[in-house]
Amino acid sequence: MKQFFTIFKFELKSYLKNKVFMGVTIFLIAVLAVVILLLPTIISLVKPDTSTAQSGVMGVCYADESLSETVTPALQNALTEYKIVVDDGDRKEIKDKVLSGEYDCAIYLTDLLTYDYYVNDLSLYDQNTMIIDAVLTKIYQLNAMVSGGISPGEAGDIMSATPNANVVTLGKDHSKNFMYTFIMIFALYMVILLYGQLVATNVANEKSSRAMEVLVTSAKPTNMMFGKVFASCTAGLIQLLSIFLSAIIFYNLNKSAWGDNQLIQSFFNIPIDLLGYMVLYFLLGFLIYAFMYGAVGSTANKLEDINTSVMPITFLFIICFFITMFSMQGDQIDSLLMKIASYVPFTSPMAMFTRIAMSNVMWYEILISVLILVGTVVGIGYLSAKIYRVGVLLYGTKIKMTKVLKMIFKKDNN
Repeated sequence: MKQFFTIFKFELKSYLKNKVFMGVTIFLIAVLAVVILLLPTIISLVKPDTSTAQSGVMGVCYADESLSETVTPALQNALTEYKIVVDDGDRKEIKDKVLSGEYDCAIYLTDLLTYDYYVNDLSLYDQNTMIIDAVLTKIYQLNAMVSGGISPGEAGDIMSATPNANVVTLGKDHSKNFMYTFIMIFALYMVILLYGQLVATNVANEKSSRAMEVLVTSAKPTNMMFGKVFASCTAGLIQLLSIFLSAIIFYNLNKSAWGDNQLIQSFFNIPIDLLGYMVLYFLLGFLIYAFMYGAVGSTANKLEDINTSVMPITFLFIICFFITMFSMQGDQIDSLLMKIASYVPFTSPMAMFTRIAMSNVMWYEILISVLILVGTVVGIGYLSAKIYRVGVLLYGTKIKMTKVLKMIFKKDNN
């Protein structure tokens, strides 16, 4: 145990003293500070005042001029960003005015339900036809009611009536939980991928410098492997928590500037128990992949071979990440695939955490998932230590994992 703590402290100090580690952490915290503290002010400065400003001119031409009295005011109320100009010309003239830039866009109404919309370059975000359709449909329905004997006032009341819906969520609200679940999953993905590869790189670096030969003789391989992995895990957790806590602090300092922004509030109103689950699944998920990265790193002869050696593990982790992300975006949180992934050790750190955050999961399901993860961590940790002991002493030709495993099992049988 003394050897473990010695290696753990040495490796953790090397991370905390690393200029890149500290630089990235400080940079991310600084970016968070600027974004959370200054972004509302920046938005208010660059965002135009849409309450009174009009950004363009829309020409409206009527085949039946009697429509102008009711349609023009309704369009002006609905399309507040445009100045509505009634044009007496024909189709060709209104097209020419759009092409010349006199009108940003124009419509030619044949009747209440038939019109042509003219625009020079149709933007991907142009919603004018949707708004015009809604306006014309409402006017048509009102006219139909009045012609059927209903008074204009009664027809207006009928058209303006809206349902009074009271949404009672008995489970989890996906719209509120999606943002912070997405950010947490992505943070876990980045930290596990980054620090897992750092473990493999450090092991391979010590092996290529021949320092490993001395270390193996003075410390047990299990202590060395566990010390390196737990140190990198602690460093990653410190960085992750530093960024999240900084974001919470900066947000609370500038909370009033964000007003009632539901998107921002949904992220910072994270339940405490969910943070606990995040830390738990982060630790267990990280340990599984870090042990595998460390074991594979010990089989690399040169530092340049690391990327090739760890590629299968990286691909496995990326596949697990995409399973979770596609399920979230497809609103398939409780699909059969996600339920199976919640118990598979390589996918459960993200899959089960996502289900906990966005669905109703029974306590015994979480317990089973955690127990499987703990058992897998112990098993992979033990096997990785065995591979580590054999792999770090093998040099020369390319080392195959199958060869290392045969040597381990042969030795255990003897």
